[in-house]
Amino acid sequence: MSGSAVGFSGSLTGSTLPPPRTRIFKIIVIGDSGVGKTCLTYRFCAGKFPEKTEATIGVDFRERLVEIDSEKIKIQLWDTAGQERFRKSMVQHYYRNVHAVVFVYDVTNAASFRSLPAWIEECKQHALGTEVPRILVGNKCDLQDSIQVGTDVAQQFADAHSMPVHGSGNSDHVEAIFMTVAHKLKSQKPLVLSQPPGGSGGTINLIRGCGCFNT
Repeated sequence: MSGSAVGFSGSLTGSTLPPPRTRIFKIIVIGDSGVGKTCLTYRFCAGKFPEKTEATIGVDFRERLVEIDSEKIKIQLWDTAGQERFRKSMVQHYYRNVHAVVFVYDVTNAASFRSLPAWIEECKQHALGTEVPRILVGNKCDLQDSIQVGTDVAQQFADAHSMPVHGSGNSDHVEAIFMTVAHKLKSQKPLVLSQPPGGSGGTINLIRGCGCFNT
């Protein structure tokens, strides 16, 4: 009996624990077609703006590994087609296991701002209410001569829906926006997600031509 006990104890001492799993944050990026969602996600994950942009059909998926407080965390950014006819078949997958929502409008396109309540309502219909961290992004702020949506109007809207608002017009803004969300999520310790189809990078979408960021 004693020999058996010693052998069992030895096996425990010699065992090694598996490395901790990388936490994954799924962030969905929502807004009308052409507001610049793909440019924002591409810039954050690839480190540069795309030379050519095309309209998303289905779901566009990108990811990036970041380090926050000495912990490696995988940020997954999902953006979907702004045009409803391309979205219906993908909606259920898109809204599953979401940790945060980024709403995007084009400051040079007032119609994209007026569409925001509809996007917020769609999130609610898929159980993504105010308990899920949300952020509002006014894109193309560098086009000062073409702005149609003022910062005061955007701030009032963001306050009414209990979310912060950020402007984006260059690379530094994009980095700050998504890292702000990542820091907030890290403190909330969300669950680890399974890896979606497509491996550790790239996109899972069909594409067709359309610009998203003016230069």
